Amino acid sequence: MCQLLKLIHVLAVIIFMGNIITGLFWKAHADRTHDVRFIAHTMHGIIRSDRWFTIPGVVVITVAGIFAAIQAGLPILRTGWIFWSLVAFSISGITFAWRVAPLQKQILALATTTRDVAFDWALYRSKSLQWELWGLLATVTPVIAVVMMVLKRPA
Repeated sequence: MCQLLKLIHVLAVIIFMGNIITGLFWKAHADRTHDVRFIAHTMHGIIRSDRWFTIPGVVVITVAGIFAAIQAGLPILRTGWIFWSLVAFSISGITFAWRVAPLQKQILALATTTRDVAFDWALYRSKSLQWELWGLLATVTPVIAVVMMVLKRPA
């Protein structure tokens, strides 16, 4: 049972990490086109992929990881690599919920409610830069968690 939980945990991490990193790629790709409709379409896709992959991935990663640790007899809060990985993963989740997701909705609203000629590129760049910076934090922290989990050492 422990091996199955670990497998589920690892597969969920792969899907989660792939989705959040791919979102960064598609956003950068859309921005280079300077096509407001394509930017809106891409942001809509990123938001949908978060609903379908990122958020369920967080649940599966957390539940399967905790149950795998319990099955293995590991004290979650006293095992450094588990505890600090949970801290890093939590920072990512808080950052996503508090800053990244609201910025995504703001960027989508901006891109869908204006026409090309009236598009406020300065406001878009400001929101986009904020999304990139907060998104970097929300992406780097789970990478740190993966490193700690694989090496079984706190950072």
